[in-house]
Amino acid sequence: MRRAGALAAAAIAALALTAAAHADKPTVRLAAADQAAARQVVIRRADLGTASGWSGGMTDPGLGESFPCTTYHPKQSDLVITGGAESTWKNGVLDFNSNVEILRTPAMVGTDWRRTAAAPQFVPCLRALLVKESGSSAHLDSFGRLSLPSLAPYTRGFRAVLSASSSGRKVSIMIDVVFVARGRTEISLTTVGPFAARTEVGAAEVRLARLLVARIRT
Repeated sequence: MRRAGALAAAAIAALALTAAAHADKPTVRLAAADQAAARQVVIRRADLGTASGWSGGMTDPGLGESFPCTTYHPKQSDLVITGGAESTWKNGVLDFNSNVEILRTPAMVGTDWRRTAAAPQFVPCLRALLVKESGSSAHLDSFGRLSLPSLAPYTRGFRAVLSASSSGRKVSIMIDVVFVARGRTEISLTTVGPFAARTEVGAAEVRLARLLVARIRT
């Protein structure tokens, strides 16, 4: 079950707002200032408190990568990515992944949002991706919109609950993905954790999302 959750988190991270569909990909023209701005936003070790056991750090954001949705191909070729960063932190059964992309203009962010996170086709695409990446040993029990406070001008979240057998008993995990955007900056925050701790984990992810949004400088 732990591996299923990790795979799903990685898959969702690839489905950030500017994820490209097949041949229609955004242009990547990195600018030093925007790269630095993106790196300032992602989750840092200090954001996770004083508890021991955390491991992780910065990872490759995979800018402009495609995502495997067979029936959903949003236009991306008119978008320009100028900065990107990603970090992943793990502690036992708890994972936090933050992915940040900066586009050339705020108008591009609005266009991207309408085509992806706010598009009706996005929901079945994300659900299918979770099922595929979680593997045959996990079962998707539920999937739907996540109730969130208004974190930024653009805010949307989803929650999947998966189950599997571990040592002869059923184990349930939740995978939350929160998409927020403001100005030229887009953020996806993916959380994998035990469903039994959903209240505490949900509060932690909202706190982290607020912190990331507060760091947006462009």
